[in-house]
Amino acid sequence: MSTTYRTPRRRARLALAAAVTVTAALTGTVSQAAPSASGTPSPSPGAAGLGDPMFPLDGNGGYRVDRYTLDFDWQAPRTPFEATATIKATATQSLSRFNLDFGGNTLHGVKIDGSAARTSRAGDELTVTPKSPLPKGRTFTAKVTYTADPTQTRHRDDAIEDYGWIPTADGTVVYPQPNGARLIFPANDHPSQRAPITFRITTPKDLTAVANGKLVDRTERPGDRVRWTYDSEQPLSTQLVQLAVGKFKLVDGEGPGGLPLRDVVPDALVEPTAEYRKLTPDHLAWLQEKLGPYPFDRYGLLVGDTDLAVALETQTLSLIPKADLLGTKVDAERNMVHELTHQWFGDSVALKSWSDLWVSEGHARFYERMYSEEHGGDSFEAAMKTAYAAHDQWRHDVGAPAEPTEPNLFKRMRYDGSALVLYALREQVGDATFQKIERAWVSGFRGKTASTQQFIDLASKVAGEDLEGFLRPWLYGSKTPPMPGHPDWVVDPVQG
Repeated sequence: MSTTYRTPRRRARLALAAAVTVTAALTGTVSQAAPSASGTPSPSPGAAGLGDPMFPLDGNGGYRVDRYTLDFDWQAPRTPFEATATIKATATQSLSRFNLDFGGNTLHGVKIDGSAARTSRAGDELTVTPKSPLPKGRTFTAKVTYTADPTQTRHRDDAIEDYGWIPTADGTVVYPQPNGARLIFPANDHPSQRAPITFRITTPKDLTAVANGKLVDRTERPGDRVRWTYDSEQPLSTQLVQLAVGKFKLVDGEGPGGLPLRDVVPDALVEPTAEYRKLTPDHLAWLQEKLGPYPFDRYGLLVGDTDLAVALETQTLSLIPKADLLGTKVDAERNMVHELTHQWFGDSVALKSWSDLWVSEGHARFYERMYSEEHGGDSFEAAMKTAYAAHDQWRHDVGAPAEPTEPNLFKRMRYDGSALVLYALREQVGDATFQKIERAWVSGFRGKTASTQQFIDLASKVAGEDLEGFLRPWLYGSKTPPMPGHPDWVVDPVQG
C-alpha cells in the first residue's frame, strides 16, 4: 500500500472496543483439551484469535481454510444484496466449535456439511457450533448465507484512511487492508492465513465484475444479468482480496516473457490513463532484473474511480487511484512500482504477523525510490538522509520499524523509515551481497509466510556473517544506529 500522506479525512471511528473486550473474555485462546478415556483429545473450541500483537482476535484457531467460494448477487451501488460464502476447511484439532471473522452484514445461517449449525456473534467474531464435533483432520464445508452491505466502511487515522467497501459512482472497489475483508465475507482474517478463492459475482448486464486472478467463465443469466467467475489461481491473504463492480473496460496486454496483463479501467478513464498504464511492462522488466521472476501468473491495474488517495497491492490486480494516473509521470510511476513490488514482498511472501509489515512496506518504498531516482525523480540518498534525520522522532512517536502499535501501524516509519533499514543493510554488506539476500528471500519464501526473525537469519546466512547485532538495533532499538558509510548523517533531537 502506498499513500501521499496527505491529512486524512476525519470520520467517527467505529466503537468496537467494548464488543471485542467481551469477545476476548468469552472466547479467548483455548489450551489443548484433556484426553478422553480413549486417549484421544476431547473436542474443544478453536481459538477465537491468533494473538497477533496488533489485532489479537484476528484470525482463528482449530482449522485451516482450503478454499473460499464467494457467490455475490450484486444489485446496484449502495444496495444490500444476497451473498453466500462456502468455506472448505480442515480441522487441525478436534473441534467442538470454531470462529470466523465477520463484521457487519446480516447473517441468515450457517450449515456444516449440509446440517444447520448454531451461531452467536460478538463484535467481529462469529462463533459456529456444528451439530456434531469435527474430528482432527476432518475436511468439512461451512456454508454461510447472509445479506452483504456494500456501504460498510471503517476508518483509521493513518495512511489507510477508509477501508472496507469503497463505493464508486456505478459500483464498488474494496480496500480490505488491514482487516476489512470481514466486511466483505466471513473469513480467517489474518495475513498469515492464505487460501485460494473462487469468486462468482452476478451483476446487471451493463456492469462488469472483476476479482483477483483469472476470469474463467462469463455466463448470461435470466433477467438481463451476467455471472462472472474468477479463480485466484494461487492462495492469497484476505487483506489482498480485490472485488470490484462497475462500468469497466478490460484492457489486455502482454508483459515480459508473455506474462498476461489485464487492466480494469472505468470507461471514461481508459484514454486519459493509457499513457502511464502502458509503462507496466517496463516496471516488470526492471523489478525482475532486481528480484527474479514475477511470482504470479498474471498482473494488471485496477483504476480506482474514488477520491481515496490510497493505492493497494491487491494480489495480481493492484488498485491505483485515478488521481495518480492523471498526475505527473514521476508520481504515477512511484505508486505503480510500489504496488508492483508488493507482489513479491507482502503478496508472494506474506506477513507472519502485522509486526512484520516493515518488510513489506519497506521493500516497496525502497524499490519505488530507487526506480524513481533512475527515471527523473528525487535522489534516493537524499530521501534516506531525510528519513535518517527523523528516525529517532518516528521511533518515539510511532515505534521502531518492527515494533509498531496498532494505531500507528501504517505511519511513515513503516514506509521511508523501514526502507532506511534496508538502505543501511545494503551499506553494511555491499550491493552485491544485498542483491543476493533479496533474491534468496523472494525465492526461498515464495508462496509462504515469513517473519522478521527469518529475514535476519536469511540475511546472516547469505552474507556469511551474523547480522543479528546489526539489524536488531535498527529494527527494535529506541535510538537510531549510525549509518554505515555516512558518518556525517545526523539524527535530529526528539521533540516532545
